[in-house]
Amino acid sequence: MEEKKAKAKAFLLFFFFSVFITLSTATKETQTLILHPLPSQPTLYWPELETDQPDPEPESASLSVSLHHIDALSSNKTPHELFTQRLQRDAARVKIVTSFVSKAPFSSSPKNQTGFGSQPGSSFSSSVISGLAQGSGEYFTRLGVGTPPRYLYMVLDTGSDVVWLQCAPCKKCYSESDPVFDPKGSRTFAPVPCGSPLCRQLDSPGCDARKKVCEYQVSYGDGSFTVGDFATETLTFRRRASVPRVALGCGHDNEGLFVGAAGLLGLGRGMLSFPTQAGIRFNNKFSYCLVDRAASSKPSSMVFGDLAVSRAARFTPLLKNPKLDTFYYVELLGISVGGVLVRGISASLFRLDRTGNGGVIIDSGTSVTRLTRPAYEALRDAFRVGAARLKRAPEYSLFDTCFDLSGMTQVKVPTVVLHFRGADVSLPAGNYLIPVDDKGTYCFAFAGTMSGLSIIGNIQQQGFRVVFDLAGSRVGFTPRGCA
Repeated sequence: MEEKKAKAKAFLLFFFFSVFITLSTATKETQTLILHPLPSQPTLYWPELETDQPDPEPESASLSVSLHHIDALSSNKTPHELFTQRLQRDAARVKIVTSFVSKAPFSSSPKNQTGFGSQPGSSFSSSVISGLAQGSGEYFTRLGVGTPPRYLYMVLDTGSDVVWLQCAPCKKCYSESDPVFDPKGSRTFAPVPCGSPLCRQLDSPGCDARKKVCEYQVSYGDGSFTVGDFATETLTFRRRASVPRVALGCGHDNEGLFVGAAGLLGLGRGMLSFPTQAGIRFNNKFSYCLVDRAASSKPSSMVFGDLAVSRAARFTPLLKNPKLDTFYYVELLGISVGGVLVRGISASLFRLDRTGNGGVIIDSGTSVTRLTRPAYEALRDAFRVGAARLKRAPEYSLFDTCFDLSGMTQVKVPTVVLHFRGADVSLPAGNYLIPVDDKGTYCFAFAGTMSGLSIIGNIQQQGFRVVFDLAGSRVGFTPRGCA
């Protein structure tokens, strides 16, 4: 009798376990995509700068700022025109990122100390590639420069290191939304002397012999550049929350760069990036959360300091590229579609080798995730099988897998999960099936690349708080982290 009861109990346990597994698997197979139109131009809103907001503690180890998409600085553009421009910027960005990585020398060469000649205004003796195309900067914030602070728009970029902005007097400046910063109006502006340790951290430092001031140049792969004085200055992110003595370029000749913002706040891993310079102040931690503008009107956000790290974050180790420091490399092991690992996608396709080639980077300035071609084709084919019931639509731009969802308000789509070492990142449906026109066409927001480098773009990062814990050499992902 007891044996029968035991068998019955075991059967019931097996039955409920099987049901649980079946339900769990079904949940992982599909999820609901709520259909939204292409987002319109966002409205600028800086809550941290409002006068009725409480002041932060002067010595606070954390601070937060709002971010907006670069579309907010466009004028009189339709949603479709904004999206088309975004794809154009994206193509340029990816081309230059891959070129930048492939051309980086394997071993660190001594820094060029020749710089300028004896006459002020002479050119650098060699070209420098120390950043990316600024036309592809996708997110920006408003921060104060100098004392008293002058508030300016600055693009934030995890793929660049040097902080710089346009400065008066201008030899040549592009059009920006605010008056050009004049260092003569700041009592904390301090030029960096020639030959100082800070000057030597530049890839190719120069020297104005007459003024005895360090000169910087940042050239980009698209032919644009910024040249001027290298200095230290105070940056204010919100009232009374300031960071003194930040090394930055004060550009007097800035050509071929983006229109609207005053300059760039480099968030890369190099020695001159803002996170590295302010590492002690903010315990080497920062994070951002990029909202899906099609589903929310509130701004994105960035946090520096201990509050940047969420307890719910799942972390993956940061990898080091022996050729360069700028990018944030992670280890991608595989991808699941509909709850099943995609055959044909293995960790070897994403491996960063000993010579610095291949690998996967997390990049805020790239929109559409690019995967090395064999991995992309396997992912695309698996998604097409899982979405076989959806009506196909013609290819659109770089997207070769599109669907006609006109007349619908929501639809079931296969799930997509990125498997990083130590962290499975399950993407919301809106992070990989996106609107591309006003006719109800949605496309699979991944693309292939012939380069060995894969890039996790900002569309796939939407809604996650992406945590950069540099002290722990890791990157974390917190779902629904924008609240």
